[in-house]
Amino acid sequence: MQFHAAPSTSGANRTQFVLRFSLAATLIYVALTFVAGLRAHSLALLSEAGHNASDFLALLLSFVAVYFQSRPADPSRTFGYQRAGVLVAFINASSLIGISIWICVEAIHRLSAPVVVQPRLMMIVAAAGVLMNGVIAAMLWRVARDVNLRSAFLHMAGDTLSTAAVIAGGAGILLTGQNWIDPALSLVIAALIFWTSLGIVRETLNILLEGTPRGVSLAEIRAAMGSVEGVINVHDLHVWSLGSNSSALACHVTIADILPSASACILARLNHLLKERFHISHVTIQFEHTGCEQLDGCVVPMEEMTGHTHHHGHAH
Repeated sequence: MQFHAAPSTSGANRTQFVLRFSLAATLIYVALTFVAGLRAHSLALLSEAGHNASDFLALLLSFVAVYFQSRPADPSRTFGYQRAGVLVAFINASSLIGISIWICVEAIHRLSAPVVVQPRLMMIVAAAGVLMNGVIAAMLWRVARDVNLRSAFLHMAGDTLSTAAVIAGGAGILLTGQNWIDPALSLVIAALIFWTSLGIVRETLNILLEGTPRGVSLAEIRAAMGSVEGVINVHDLHVWSLGSNSSALACHVTIADILPSASACILARLNHLLKERFHISHVTIQFEHTGCEQLDGCVVPMEEMTGHTHHHGHAH
């Protein structure tokens, strides 16, 4: 019995180290930012604390997902646990959308009733945040190979930019004394959180619903397969994502009524095409011969009564 191969664990230890370091640093900074935000009466800093708290959750879930993704396939999970990271990314991004909406509501309230803030404390804490988030984002960039870790990277990169904006906002308040800058800055941060999270929700939802992978054209695949020598027709074509960086394909291919040994050459050419050109290595192809007819939605051979059956080809 064969199961789909689990992702390589060669980089798992390094990835887990990066995530452990990121978790510890982010938790410390969340506490620092929350306390400083309360003392400085800064919604921008409190927004950063909420954003970083969600990032801590994202990193924690990503850490768990990396563990599950490194587990091999078994009789209960024949494709392994590749979608664990996708599910984590979906939950995390959805929670961030909720946080961004809360920040917007608070910021609009503060625009109508400005609160005096302490810009110097804002700038000091934000400067520490830029350094920490920048280091974590750089570390995650080097190990971000799937949508799970990429979502964590995007959050930390977004934090780096939004925290830098807090420094600019603090400087603006210090120079002008205009406290409306703080909630206005919070709206910008919330918009950034919402936009990046929405993209991840769309991508992960498409994977979970087994939609056609992003950037894949069924028409192009069908045309390429149809150009292979010996292929008469390609139909019932399905392509879906197993995880964020691997896809599967299943289809019916009509060929001439030839010996199974001859059809093996056609199968080999199709598998090579799909792997090299479209990077699809998990392929299931069902051969059908000319002279088959449609019955109850399934293509069956007219000679079935005499024992003539379909040939199937599988590539893993």
